[in-house]
Amino acid sequence: MQVIDWIILILYFAIIFGIGLFAYWKVKDSADFFTAGGKLPWWLSGISHHVSGYSGAVFVAYAGIAYTHGFSLYVWWACGVGLATLLAAIWVAPRWANLRIEANIQSPTEYLLQRYNLPVQQIIAWSGSLTKVFDVGAKLAAIAVLLNTFTGSSLTFGILLTGGVSLLYIIIGGLWADVWNDFAQFVIQLLAGLTMFIMILIKLDDGIGGVFSVWDRLPESNSQLFSDPYTPAFALSMLLINFFSYSGGTWNLSTRFISSTNKKEARKAGILSSALYFFWPLILLFPMFAAPVFFTDLEDPTVSYGKMAMEFLPAGLIGLVLASMFANTLSMTSSDSNTVSAVITRDILPVIFPSVRKFDSKKSLILARVTTFTFTALTILVALNASHFGGVFGLIISWFAALLGPIAIPMILGLLPPFRKSGSNAALISIAGGLAAFIATKLFTVTNLALQVATPMLASLVLYTVIGFISGKDNSLTTKESTTPS
Repeated sequence: MQVIDWIILILYFAIIFGIGLFAYWKVKDSADFFTAGGKLPWWLSGISHHVSGYSGAVFVAYAGIAYTHGFSLYVWWACGVGLATLLAAIWVAPRWANLRIEANIQSPTEYLLQRYNLPVQQIIAWSGSLTKVFDVGAKLAAIAVLLNTFTGSSLTFGILLTGGVSLLYIIIGGLWADVWNDFAQFVIQLLAGLTMFIMILIKLDDGIGGVFSVWDRLPESNSQLFSDPYTPAFALSMLLINFFSYSGGTWNLSTRFISSTNKKEARKAGILSSALYFFWPLILLFPMFAAPVFFTDLEDPTVSYGKMAMEFLPAGLIGLVLASMFANTLSMTSSDSNTVSAVITRDILPVIFPSVRKFDSKKSLILARVTTFTFTALTILVALNASHFGGVFGLIISWFAALLGPIAIPMILGLLPPFRKSGSNAALISIAGGLAAFIATKLFTVTNLALQVATPMLASLVLYTVIGFISGKDNSLTTKESTTPS
């Protein structure tokens, strides 16, 4: 890192704080803090949904997979997420927007009290909040690995720096700060990604044809659509998980739909996010695919992207790429902090302390900022101990992805009319069954990655559907959303 690289990185942090201060004046109450007052335009919501869906972990854990397994990463990750988001845009996104309009929700778990009952809402709210601690912790650990590669700083310093920056601006500006940072991050990512793409093509010395000829210089398996353990079964498992995740099971993504002005705008936002997932990763991931050409037999493939940036980019552009990686991570961690804070403030604390329900707008806003601080502090602690949970990839896939299903199944399917007969009993049993399946995969050491990831979600899905079918009781929402076609 040269002086100019540090200057660019510092300028990026200045922009982030500037966005936070700008957003501060738009936040008057908890509705503004958590849902931007329901005034997000579709293009801003769509871009925010897209960039909030992945973080610096892409440049660490996924860069390692691209190095060892090649193009299969695009198939099971980018294409899978693109298709899952498109389905979510059609079926689910409009219903989230209508829930804010009809039921005045500010958190994604708020409607569960009406759809099921208090125990279901509390179990999902608590378990989802705890799961998110692991997920966000993984993202902080990932960016610390990148910072270590670029600057030689310790992992602890990187985690504290990233978590601290995220903490400051999201507490100041809430969701408005988050989505405008997402937009700035998207612009920075475009510049950095295109720069890396062009530089690698130049180094391959084959012009634009390098996009195709590079595969002849890589192991044959790297050009395959599927490469063990990332098999078709694993891709289908991830598609199922990603549908529930990107339709709102990952709470910060549901907030982008909830905050849209109406259901049509929410659908357009989802379609934009989907299109970006299909096309942008082809450019973003290309340098990762090409890494083995320049660095053979890396002991730690997760550092491949950082090594290429340090090796091939001139001074100044290194700082831009690092800023892009920081922006990716801050986008996701800050939006998670904001959304989990909404769940804690709106759905958990009022049950524990009923007096919270009587807070005026000023006290509610203060409480929102306190819960955001507390949640982020916990994620920093998890990040500092990421090695105890299987590292970054272990946290993302083995823990978060596997635990997502039992929580997301009743949450997302509860929005859809075909599952209106699945009530509170179906929800509780499906959650318990999914968690039991997750524990079983750990106790009996399931080695098949597809089975390890999919088993908890499939168990929850089957239980939720079958028990609802047996009950025969209509548990539809009583808002207009339950009867209005999407």
